[in-house]
Amino acid sequence: MDSAEIIQMNDRHLFSPFVFRDQKLRNRIVISPMCQYVATEGMANDWHEIHLGKFAQGGAGLVMTEATAVTRDGRISHGDLGIWSDDHVPGLKRICDFISAQGAVPGIQLSHAGRKGSAQRPWHGNGPLLQEDLDLRGERSWQVMAPSAVPVDTHWHTPHAMTAAELEGLAGQWEQAALRAAAAGFRVAEIHCAHGYLLHQFLSPVTNLRGDAYGGDIAGRMRYPLEIVSRVRRVWPAGLPLFVRISAVDGAEDTGWDLEDSVLFARELAKAGADVVDCSSGGLLRPAMLGTKVRAFPGYQVPYAEKIRREAAVQTMAVGLIYEPAQADGIVRAGQADLIAIGREALWNPNWPMRAAQELGHDIFPDIGMSYAFHLSRREKLMKSLKSTSPQSACG
Repeated sequence: MDSAEIIQMNDRHLFSPFVFRDQKLRNRIVISPMCQYVATEGMANDWHEIHLGKFAQGGAGLVMTEATAVTRDGRISHGDLGIWSDDHVPGLKRICDFISAQGAVPGIQLSHAGRKGSAQRPWHGNGPLLQEDLDLRGERSWQVMAPSAVPVDTHWHTPHAMTAAELEGLAGQWEQAALRAAAAGFRVAEIHCAHGYLLHQFLSPVTNLRGDAYGGDIAGRMRYPLEIVSRVRRVWPAGLPLFVRISAVDGAEDTGWDLEDSVLFARELAKAGADVVDCSSGGLLRPAMLGTKVRAFPGYQVPYAEKIRREAAVQTMAVGLIYEPAQADGIVRAGQADLIAIGREALWNPNWPMRAAQELGHDIFPDIGMSYAFHLSRREKLMKSLKSTSPQSACG
């Protein structure tokens, strides 16, 4: 059975459009947020525009920015993108305009690093900012905050436990960041509630030791992340989708957050206005993949997306070592997830969607610009001609 026959059997596949609220993705391929650590004071620059723009040219349906800080002190490092000021909007708008012009949908991941902030860029050590970072690069550390005064590790900065007034003030800054994102032209927003960053820190009993309404049992620990989702949804345009990225399991063995907790959380996220739950894992402790529950293998996080989709009745996105087109297509066809996010594979081949379309028997040309389509259509004809006239074909 060839690819065309398989496609006719099931009209829900990797290249079927995905419609949610007033938005339509041309396919179900999403470029996952990938931190670049090259911004200055949160400003988008040429690197970000070309980095993200080439994925739109390559045929992806949705292109997401890296984690973009809602406050200056909410960055992971000095190199993170930011959206805490109106000054950030013009640079981000240029990126949105270009992505949209290529037929893709621009998305932004809104984030606050919490206790994992004030960190070195990965190639400078990936640890906390130290005196040597100030001496060598002028990168000064800052006071980080978190649900409780629990540091990432013994040598990391001890965070300030957030007060009730700080919780309220930060919620307002999430709202302002969402308004700026809409003004810049983003058509999908994702709230980062995974990988050990601030909102994930509220969820886990490992990092949330609070005795007030924002701690204690699972309802208390979910309270602040759900408030943020509700408040962003309130100001985010009604016709635009809202994603939430979660770590479906902490990777902290039996002391942290597990998949059953994530199913419960996903149900509440849907009530708060989330349209898609982006299912990742780990990141709360160091190393990021601590614990056997997060052992990596191809498609290792797909079961999280499948269970949450089925039991919480919410649309999900699968991510993590999904790199073969047939693998991605099979996940969508089987109803394990609605969207497929790829990251490092897209860095290796920004035209991965074109490769996938070709391998799965779809027409690649409607999803790319005419400049590419013109040349690639001629290349395809030439390659077919060469195959038909090759010595091997003649001898066969």
